[in-house]
Amino acid sequence: MIFNIDTAKKTAELLLQINAIKLNPKNPFTWASGWKSPIYCDNRITLSFPPIRNYIREEFSKHIEKEFGKPDVIAGVATGAIGIGMLVAEYMGLPFVYVRPEAKKHGRQNQVEGFLQKGQSVVVVEDLISTGNSSLMAVEALKDAGANVKGMVAIFTYGFDISLENFKNANVNLHTLGNYETLLDLAVTKKYITEEEQETLKEWSKSPSTWMQEQV
Repeated sequence: MIFNIDTAKKTAELLLQINAIKLNPKNPFTWASGWKSPIYCDNRITLSFPPIRNYIREEFSKHIEKEFGKPDVIAGVATGAIGIGMLVAEYMGLPFVYVRPEAKKHGRQNQVEGFLQKGQSVVVVEDLISTGNSSLMAVEALKDAGANVKGMVAIFTYGFDISLENFKNANVNLHTLGNYETLLDLAVTKKYITEEEQETLKEWSKSPSTWMQEQV
């Protein structure tokens, strides 16, 4: 669920302006998963633009308090959300931890890095939601460490059916600044893409794992 439509439009415009989101239906990108995709999103680029990272930090902070109340701790998901998560924690005057994809093999073998006490309330910050699997693994790691996870916020979601199902099954409340549908509408309005390309992008989102196979 997006926080609100005005925030979603503004977020989409900013991400397109700085090429954090690239749309290229004619020459698709290849994701790490092997999926062919007409869109590529790298929200870490926002950290290089102070006005934009400040906007994201402040929108997150405002909406976290509104939706979840003020938590005890902010947690960022490594590595993409460590930077923005830290900015949110600083802005809200809260402690910060981050969650590794898996526990370290050496030292204290931590998966959650930072000081976290059992029973503390946590809101998780993520940069991007695709299937939601890695994000929900971070939630499980925090719960295993004794945290009371209030919910998760993310900069952008593709809105895949599988991610909606995964978050519902995990009973995790997700809110995002921006989403795919709003992005496409704005991209057409601002002439980043044509209406025909918008239809291609919509088709991809219905079946991203098999999209290129269906084009053959």
